[in-house]
Amino acid sequence: MIFNKDTAEKTAELLLQINAIKLNPENPFTWASGWKSPIYCDNRLILSFPSIRNYVRDEFAKNIEKQFGKPDVIAGVATGAIGVGILVAESLGLPFVYVRPEPKKHGRQNQVEGFLQKGQNVVVVEDLISTGKSSLMAVEALRNEGANIKGMAAIFTYGFGVAEENFKEANIDLFTLSNYENLLDLAVQKQYITEDQQSTLLEWNESPSTWGQED
Repeated sequence: MIFNKDTAEKTAELLLQINAIKLNPENPFTWASGWKSPIYCDNRLILSFPSIRNYVRDEFAKNIEKQFGKPDVIAGVATGAIGVGILVAESLGLPFVYVRPEPKKHGRQNQVEGFLQKGQNVVVVEDLISTGKSSLMAVEALRNEGANIKGMAAIFTYGFGVAEENFKEANIDLFTLSNYENLLDLAVQKQYITEDQQSTLLEWNESPSTWGQED
């Protein structure tokens, strides 16, 4: 669910402007999972544009507090959300931790890096939601440390049905600055894509794991 429509449209426009999101239905990308995709999203680029990263920081900080109440800690999911998570924590004057994909193999073998006390209220910051699997693994790691997860806030979601199911099963409320639906509407309006290309992109979103495969 988006925080609000205005933020969703503005965020989508900024992501397209800096090529953090690329749309290419005719020459699709191949994801690490092997899926063929007409869209590629790299929100790390936001950090290289001060005015845009400040916008994302401010929208996160404002909407997180409005939606979840002010938490005790902000947690970022490594590695994509570490930078923006720190910005949000700084803006809210809160401690920050980050969550590795898996525990370290040496030292204290931490998966959650930083100081976190049992029972603290945590909002998790993520850069991108696809299936939600890796994001929810971070939630599980935080819960294993005794954290009380208030919810998750992400920059962008593809809006896959499987992600909605996964978050519902994990009992985690997810809010995003923007999403696939608002992105495509804005992309047509600003002539980044045609209406025919929008139809192709919508077809992919309905069945991303099989789209583009030969019969």
